[in-house]
Amino acid sequence: MDADLMLIFGFILTIASLGMVTGILIHRSQLRADERKLELKAQIEQARAEQARFQKGDYSKVEERLRVLERIATDSNHALASQIDELRALDAVEDKREPAS
Repeated sequence: MDADLMLIFGFILTIASLGMVTGILIHRSQLRADERKLELKAQIEQARAEQARFQKGDYSKVEERLRVLERIATDSNHALASQIDELRALDAVEDKREPAS
């Protein structure tokens, strides 16, 4: 009877171990899914904030560039080419700083 008892005990331990491993895997999968949901919600909120900023009229960067272009167009200075080159260099620096999305 001891051999039968040991066999039953081993079977129960095996089933319990498989159940626990399955539970752990399901739990980890659920944690990853919840983490991904939070990341997506954060991205959505960031996009909404950016959209709201532009809806409120925050076009400061565009306005600044427009002012510079107006000054260049109306200025009769002979250094026009050097100012345009400076703007191109500024654009190149800003393009390098912006992260790729």
